[in-house]
Amino acid sequence: MVHDANLDEGAGASRPASRAGAPTSCNSCHGPTRVRYDRVVDPQTHETFGIAACTTCGLGETFPQPADLGRYYGAEYHGGRHGFTATYCVQRRMRFLKQVAGAPAGRSLLDVGCGDGTFLVSAQEHGWRVAGTEMNPSIARSEGLKIWEALDEASAQAPYDCVTLWHSLEHMRNPRATIEQATALLKPGGTMFVAVPNAEGLQASLFGPKWFHLDVPRHLFHFGTKSLSRMLETAGLSITRTFHLEVELDLFGWTQSALNSIFPEPNLFFHQLTGKPTHAGAVTKSANFVAGSVLTALATPLTAVAPLGKNGAILVMAARKPLG
Repeated sequence: MVHDANLDEGAGASRPASRAGAPTSCNSCHGPTRVRYDRVVDPQTHETFGIAACTTCGLGETFPQPADLGRYYGAEYHGGRHGFTATYCVQRRMRFLKQVAGAPAGRSLLDVGCGDGTFLVSAQEHGWRVAGTEMNPSIARSEGLKIWEALDEASAQAPYDCVTLWHSLEHMRNPRATIEQATALLKPGGTMFVAVPNAEGLQASLFGPKWFHLDVPRHLFHFGTKSLSRMLETAGLSITRTFHLEVELDLFGWTQSALNSIFPEPNLFFHQLTGKPTHAGAVTKSANFVAGSVLTALATPLTAVAPLGKNGAILVMAARKPLG
């Protein structure tokens, strides 16, 4: 879904490492780190990775980070990830945009990691002048959109009134550099939106390395409220709003994380719903689907309650660049 110059740069090689590649200093604040999980399974390749976390700001980092990430973004990853919830997802993001950034009135918007361009198409229909970046730009370009493959190329049309990173920052090799670069592309008074999984929320705490939204190694970094706000503020932005819920992502996080704790094959329910191939037998798939349906019903109240305590599975932060 994502691309930026930082996806292929600065994987932390210049920082000291220990314990099979675990970083010892934070990408964001340079504080010391400790290993949070030493075994997290990639649901696609079944390879194992670890996650180290900063003891100062809490930012987590996947290790080791593969030199070639391309093979982790195959056909199993792209396409159909939102399925029947795609329309609702875009409508919610447009609502966030209107509440914080105001009316478009022909203003410009850059979506970093725009995927298939669905959000950009909607923003354009609402009156924004849009552009995006994406590592696999062909689908979004087929919609007639202006799409670059790297963030530095987007400076050709800068500055922008709004820059959005909908679940793309966690994929970047160097998230701090990405935020700084994106901030430089913003107009004074412009707004940035960043959505990431909340690695310090209730789901993450309960399910640990089985949490659905860890998604290693595609998610190279793992954020909480403190680490994300600190990164944005260090770049010179002021936090204006924080949202703690994206309903379908929260709900499915409960269901699939619980199933990951029960069944040996990770993300089987997700693959069934999105039409992805699986290696499970018919009995396992049937049992998984029935259990998933029951757990989804049971998880609905938790989806409503957890964000009230700012413990939802997702963080969406809006931040503004100062005038002058």
